[in-house]
Amino acid sequence: MINAVVARTVLPAENLPAQRPRPAALVGNTPLVWIGEPLAGPGQGFWAKLEGSNPGGMKDRPALHMVERARARGDLSDGARIIESTSGTLGLGLALAGIVHHHPVTLVTDPGMESMMRRLLSAYGATVDLVGEPHPVGGWQQARCERVADLLACTPGAWCPNQYANPDNIDAYESLACELLTELGHIDVLVCSVGTGGHSAGVARVLRRSLPRLRLVGVDTVGSTIFGQPAAPRLMRGLGSSIHPANVDYAAFDEVHWVAARESVWACRTLAATHYASGGWSVGAVALVAGWIARSCGSDLQIAAVFPDGPERYADTVYNDTYCGEHGLLGGPIPTEPDRLTHPGERVVSCWTRCENVVAPAVVRA
Repeated sequence: MINAVVARTVLPAENLPAQRPRPAALVGNTPLVWIGEPLAGPGQGFWAKLEGSNPGGMKDRPALHMVERARARGDLSDGARIIESTSGTLGLGLALAGIVHHHPVTLVTDPGMESMMRRLLSAYGATVDLVGEPHPVGGWQQARCERVADLLACTPGAWCPNQYANPDNIDAYESLACELLTELGHIDVLVCSVGTGGHSAGVARVLRRSLPRLRLVGVDTVGSTIFGQPAAPRLMRGLGSSIHPANVDYAAFDEVHWVAARESVWACRTLAATHYASGGWSVGAVALVAGWIARSCGSDLQIAAVFPDGPERYADTVYNDTYCGEHGLLGGPIPTEPDRLTHPGERVVSCWTRCENVVAPAVVRA
């Protein structure tokens, strides 16, 4: 028998961290990486802010902020239950906030949430409530919101962050904007995916205090109704919506791009293979658009793009050949530039399309 001796290295006391960081202290100060070819052209590229380096992703920031502000105002009592609708990333942030501030958390989602994500949220102590049928008009998001309302009505003291309309969701991204300013100094173009509208509104608002000429480019998904297209079933999660979130600051955008699932998959996989920095649907869509802007505008512009999450939760979708094959997401040419609309209501889009005329949906329908 061989007796194995395991050596353990003990750091001297003077080399130990002065503080013992808790999970919430790991949120923020995420890294930047330069993304060049083949998303951009030779000598061109953009800076990607890797929000997937937060413990649960970008929405750790608003989850913690919304909970902390609600507690400070007295809207959320000690030990009260938090109930919210989520497609995934905000759920991770709320699970973190629940652990930090000792609140039980119920997350209402739909069958589109990956089984791995549901298991992970349960492991973090959240109760996952699955709606069974989409709303006939507002789809899965409206069905989730109605289920949240039902749960709030029968849960005394419960509180809902209401990420779609809560201004604290917008304010939470001041830290992200300040990090970008500190790291880059000057930014000409900011590229953000749009779901609740929180991070695009929050980051752009703070940046424009110092950079009034900043251009904001929104990235949506085909089948989303946010920017005036009709709602339709969508594979892509984390961006887009079948309702109109009040936090979307339409006046802040200089242009919007709709991206299809196949185009996002190509960009995600290309990022992974060439930069070892990738993520999910939102990341692929944002990278596709930011790379095109870099190619179109040359190397004189400083472009920043927000990558909301990492690739881990998408192992069974974006990075699964069987799944992608079944949904027609592999093979065939990917457009090198977007199609163009003069007005969001001009026609229904089915592939990467750009529009410089950004108006609120009520105006689109008029």
